[in-house]
Amino acid sequence: MPRLDSLRRRLNHRRMGAYLLRRLLQSLIVLAITVVIVFLLLFLSGNPALLLLPPDASPADIAVFSHEMGFDQPLLTQLAHFAGNLLQGDFGRSWRFQQPALPIVLERLPATIELALAALVLALLIGIPAGIYSALHRDRIGDGASMTLALLGQSIPSFWLGIMLILLFAVELGLLPTSGRNGLASLVLPATSLALALVGRIARLMRSSLLEVLNEDYVRTARAKGLPERIVINKHALMNALLPIVTIVGLEFGHLLGGTVIIETVFSWPGIGLLAVQSIGGRDYPVVQAVILIAATGFILINLAVDLLYLWLDPRIAYGRG
Repeated sequence: MPRLDSLRRRLNHRRMGAYLLRRLLQSLIVLAITVVIVFLLLFLSGNPALLLLPPDASPADIAVFSHEMGFDQPLLTQLAHFAGNLLQGDFGRSWRFQQPALPIVLERLPATIELALAALVLALLIGIPAGIYSALHRDRIGDGASMTLALLGQSIPSFWLGIMLILLFAVELGLLPTSGRNGLASLVLPATSLALALVGRIARLMRSSLLEVLNEDYVRTARAKGLPERIVINKHALMNALLPIVTIVGLEFGHLLGGTVIIETVFSWPGIGLLAVQSIGGRDYPVVQAVILIAATGFILINLAVDLLYLWLDPRIAYGRG
């Protein structure tokens, strides 16, 4: 028996190792595809020099600029050069700021992470209790009201909500600043604007997940043993019901890192979203490429971390999922 248990443990470790290696390879493939897509974005309209130079540039100026930037080389050669520079941490040089693009993006990244974390924490603090309440009061007035509000939150555009919040709490009441990043007070309105739609998704997922778990056999067994309902919910049902929330938290946080463009613009929040909008307007494509690659890399790493956490919470994933 001890030998059989040892063989089982080794087999389990091999399966988990194979699963982790497979997920890591998938992440690297996705990242490589992202690099290719970001590189090709600059060539969608033809010769990038025509976009970067003034409209009155002469053919000679265009030819000289294309040669200096390497745009006259074969596309695969340019892609190899672009990928090689990325591996060395060279994301190009900003044409607007006249300095490397990567430090510019990294300087703005903490503001975006701060906003995304604040919105996510706020959404979890509201969405999880709302979903639990709805599941435990199924088909009652409270359940209907909670789910109606959740659906309403998902339906309201975040930029419109942000403008309304500015008009009410900043302009009319004067309680909070209208824009900028100046302490905790300036974080309230943009984080609330981002969190509202996420609250609805988390609440509805939490409700459906908990209702599904409450119908499982082990929950019925716990109730049949005469355990108090509080212990049945907290000890037996709630932990398993939270597993899908782990997935959506990772996905939504990755989405928030790259999807705060509109809110950052509305509130003049100095993150990578606002930087991307300004760089697109100024045709500063190295910075735009750096923003996209940093956001995509963050999304991939977060999803990989979620997979590892999910595997730790439920090791059966290594057996049943590819």
